[in-house]
Amino acid sequence: MENNNHQQPPQDNEQLKNFWSKEMEGDLDFKNHKFPITRIKRIMKFDPDVNMIAAEAPILFSKANEMFIMDLTMRLWLHAQERKRLKIQRFDIAAAVAQTVIFDFLLDEVTKE
Repeated sequence: MENNNHQQPPQDNEQLKNFWSKEMEGDLDFKNHKFPITRIKRIMKFDPDVNMIAAEAPILFSKANEMFIMDLTMRLWLHAQERKRLKIQRFDIAAAVAQTVIFDFLLDEVTKE
């Protein structure tokens, strides 16, 4: 049984689908990174179980972070637009996270304030 808190309005789903279909049609650029690869490697090495890191792992992690932030930002923007606002506010983050199943792991963090 699906939780109603996680349902997106139909227009949001359509806009997100369009957004991601355009993103997936584009070339995946793994040469230009939005996040510093050396810092990602350093963070990965904090785990005592990590002995070696393949060269591709930090690059893939950088791209995954970029896509995660793009998706969350798109959801925040859609939430702000639904409320007829041009500015994303703090409570848009909590609302977007609460409405999206894949962001459940963030619920405790965004609802602290």
